[in-house]
Amino acid sequence: METTLTSKGQVTIPKHIRDSLRLEPGCKLVFDVNNDGEVVLRKRFPTPEARPDRFDRALGAAEIKMGCSTDEYMELIRGYSDDPS
Repeated sequence: METTLTSKGQVTIPKHIRDSLRLEPGCKLVFDVNNDGEVVLRKRFPTPEARPDRFDRALGAAEIKMGCSTDEYMELIRGYSDDPS
């Protein structure tokens, strides 16, 4: 089947191909060009969500209950203040 490229660079994927790949609106597609110069169309399947590593899970998990501001706490642990005033 032949199709025409629009001025916006769009083409209509023929229905039998959409049905064959089970394409629905919103599906992600991958276009590749093989060594013979032919375009290969593949449906992109969702990748499993990466499990956060232990550092990502720990980020923001500490609770410091000292009753002071961040600046006051940083001055306490550093032993000095960065603020020149």
